[in-house]
Amino acid sequence: MTKRTNILLITTDQQHFSALGAVNPKIKTPNLDRLCKSGTRFDKAYCPAPTCTPSRSSIITGLYPSQHGAWTIGCRLDENIPTVGSLLSKAGYATGLIGKAHFQPLAGDSLEKQPTLRDLPFWRDFNGPYYGFEHVELVRNHTDESHVGQHYAAWLEDQGLSDWKDYFQPLPGEAAPKAPERAPDAPYWARKDRHWQLPEDLHYTPWIGERSLAFIKKAQQDRKPFFLWTSFPDPHPPYTVPEPWASMYDPADMEPGEVVPGEHELNAPHFAKTQEKNPDFDGWHEPHEAHGCDSHLYPQEDLRKDMATYYGMMSFLDREVGRILDYLDAEGMTEDTLIVFTTDHGHFLGQHGLVAKGPFHYEDMLRVPFIVSWPSCVPSDRVSNAIQSLLDLTPTFLEVAGLGPAPELQGVSQLSTWQETGPPARKFAICENRHNPVMPHVTTYVEERYKISVYRTEEHGELFDLHMDPSETKNLWHDPANQSVKSQMLLRMMQGVQSSEPMKSARVAQA
Repeated sequence: MTKRTNILLITTDQQHFSALGAVNPKIKTPNLDRLCKSGTRFDKAYCPAPTCTPSRSSIITGLYPSQHGAWTIGCRLDENIPTVGSLLSKAGYATGLIGKAHFQPLAGDSLEKQPTLRDLPFWRDFNGPYYGFEHVELVRNHTDESHVGQHYAAWLEDQGLSDWKDYFQPLPGEAAPKAPERAPDAPYWARKDRHWQLPEDLHYTPWIGERSLAFIKKAQQDRKPFFLWTSFPDPHPPYTVPEPWASMYDPADMEPGEVVPGEHELNAPHFAKTQEKNPDFDGWHEPHEAHGCDSHLYPQEDLRKDMATYYGMMSFLDREVGRILDYLDAEGMTEDTLIVFTTDHGHFLGQHGLVAKGPFHYEDMLRVPFIVSWPSCVPSDRVSNAIQSLLDLTPTFLEVAGLGPAPELQGVSQLSTWQETGPPARKFAICENRHNPVMPHVTTYVEERYKISVYRTEEHGELFDLHMDPSETKNLWHDPANQSVKSQMLLRMMQGVQSSEPMKSARVAQA
């Protein structure tokens, strides 16, 4: 029997595409840089949706959020939908998810809500299956958020940290004397103390590295090929991290993005509102909060401190990536393992006057870092502009595993593109944003040069020439000289949507 390829997917959460040492000398990510050297970095990779649940659900289903149904955060992915984990499990792979899942909301019928999150006896006995993954070990929170629990909290107790709740933001009626102090009158992600008291070795980042290695070792013992999703919750805010990572970068060296005077005058109205102190977003927050629909005015000094912390979080998880890569090298497994590194969506660090995320479809929000390494199969030390979508991971992994094409999926296999044995698999990427049913839905269609965004209920939109205006400060939507380009892009966008329709049933007769 031919030896089958292991598949290792490593993701972060809400990572800006520039937070990578290979493209940005201000940040240190030596192990991700090493992955770039051993493989190909794709600089035109996009998420299918700029929020966690829909994007992550697309990763494991190969479907757009409008098809798999988990169309925004706060929704639940239907557990009956086939996933790459379930398909690879049936094909004999050991399948695992270590770290963040976020396929279910913080309320309703969900395993990812309180008080279930802190029902540690349940989590000690539950390791799957979960959305097709035979083995899971989960953590739900970002940094010190109160929705902590699951396997990570059980592990904290096993390490002797009986007061682990004290390090996280409190639930109603609780105290949290060791949790970072929240900055008053500041966004939810702001912290006065970015130096988290939680000991470095008890942080979830090394826990994810440790448990990922344990999963790989178990697959070795069982003589099974593995598909492992190592899912880091960082560098998603709140901005706080243990030492020495909290002090690794000097805020004075940070260069946050900024708004260009007048740029939002050409955009949809909600862009300019973000630059007001008390903007009127009435109706956009019903029935739940719409991320980003608020003021984005934020002190530059604090933004520099946040950015330094964000970089420290990335360097911390890069160390754990190195532990995994070192083990694969030492065991002679690297040659037989396809490794993909990416994130679920992007992040704003001041670009266009924006912070964190929201319904603003700039490259900062939609474009993601994307590295593919597979010695002897994928070219090394190469940079490509071939368009990638996170939607394509499932069909590509299925082809790598020898399971053939998947016509019922909306993603396409990128294997020949990764291996440079065929033409680019994509000419475009589509990004959906249905974050709140009250606010206007926005869909973006992006090609090699142009990018267009259309709102469901509005006449305004965005059209950018990514060659002439890579910083996206000159919206051409209303520009008379570019109405022909706009018309052509609208047509190709509609054709792209039509060509992406999944054919879920075979036609077996004329009628």
